[in-house]
Amino acid sequence: MKYLYSITFILVAARAMAGSGGDTLRLSLQEVVAMAKANSIAAKQATTVRETNYWKWRTFKSNYNPQLSLSGILPGYSKTTQPVLQPDGTIVFQPVHNDNSSLQLDFSQSITATGGTIYGTTSMQRFYDFDRKNELFNGVPYAIGYSQPLFQFNALRWDKKIEPLKFNESKQAYIESQEQIAYTVSGYFFDLLLGQVNLQIAETNFTNTEKILAIAKVKFDLGKISKNEILQLQLERLNAQKAVGTAKRDMEIATLNLRTYTGTEGDDKIALELPGSTINMEVSAEKVLTEAFANRSDAIGFVRRIAEAKRDVAKAKGQSGLIATLTANIGYSNTARNIPDIYRNPQNQQLLQLQFSIPVLDWGRSKSRIKTAQANEQFTEYAVEQDKQTFKQQIVTQVTLFNMMKNQLVFTAQADSIASEKYKIARDRYVLGDLSITDLSIAFQENDQAKRDYVAALRDFWGAYYQLRYLSLYDFERKEKITYK
Repeated sequence: MKYLYSITFILVAARAMAGSGGDTLRLSLQEVVAMAKANSIAAKQATTVRETNYWKWRTFKSNYNPQLSLSGILPGYSKTTQPVLQPDGTIVFQPVHNDNSSLQLDFSQSITATGGTIYGTTSMQRFYDFDRKNELFNGVPYAIGYSQPLFQFNALRWDKKIEPLKFNESKQAYIESQEQIAYTVSGYFFDLLLGQVNLQIAETNFTNTEKILAIAKVKFDLGKISKNEILQLQLERLNAQKAVGTAKRDMEIATLNLRTYTGTEGDDKIALELPGSTINMEVSAEKVLTEAFANRSDAIGFVRRIAEAKRDVAKAKGQSGLIATLTANIGYSNTARNIPDIYRNPQNQQLLQLQFSIPVLDWGRSKSRIKTAQANEQFTEYAVEQDKQTFKQQIVTQVTLFNMMKNQLVFTAQADSIASEKYKIARDRYVLGDLSITDLSIAFQENDQAKRDYVAALRDFWGAYYQLRYLSLYDFERKEKITYK
């Protein structure tokens, strides 16, 4: 998907360069969203977080796979003087010159169901005394064993329940971050679009005011209007000229913000296309809720938080009372003057031990830990239930707002059309001397405000659309879940 966005960005740039001589980049809302998802810092951060979570998942998975490790000391050369205890209890410092090298190969496999560990080992040790020319080998051809914690917390079993939830949560969070980028960049898009509309309005008003002022001067010379109307029109022209400067400044700031967020380089002008006012989609609160609970990371997080609270209770109970570990192993070992003799008639070695710890007097510490964990579990359940209600309400409210914005956009478009027609009529009537300057100014203002209101309505509509995608992670146009590879 990232490469698709990159290709889209290249095609967009090529189309803009071909269509406008290379000095103006013409972009639609969807193209700006694709650019932001491909090149923005937010998109790169989201990708980095996703990769980090993936490698955390790989680390977790490795805990359940066999582990094989080789360790040793090669060489183990030493030449020094060491204190040596004598039979009479005195200390004599003796020179020591030897090589004590060793290699050991260890194998282990964790057992998820019990929390125990099967292990095996083989090792070889060589000792050579340089002063006495004495060489000796010691080795363990093989040994296998099993270690089983008793009455303890089984971290492996709980991690196997919780870590997959965390990984799935992180994958959905990445998709959410992409949709959040779309929602955020749509705001920058409409900031610039409004700036362009304001500049267009200001330039048009300035041109029209100059034309009307020229006509008014002729009327004034003929004695048909007063000096006050001339002054009013001159003031209107100055205000229009100031509005042009302000609109240019605001547009430059909005352009910079959009370029910065989308990661777009270059100094080409950006000309935004007016987005459509309709989307072929049907939205109901029930459908959005269903998709949200199936797709959102929050929904997975609800399950994870409850599971973590239950894990903490199990951990508190596992660390209280009798704690024991049973260890058993069997194998062979031998000492010889050479390596082959180590494997001839090795000596049998066995180990069976039970380590345990029983608190005799802890002044209620264990009980307090358990009660604290149980209280936290109860609190988490209440908090999750509250968050679910908030989650549902947020979605229902957003669906209502989206449907309202659809209707509001239709009304605003009609108002814009009416205000534009009214302004044209007022301008013509003023030229014919059938309208006062005050009524003309009102028509000016209503026409300008109607255009701004229409852009604002478009912004609200598309913002609500991208917010719905973010809340549900569902594409209502294509009727499919939103995924990114």
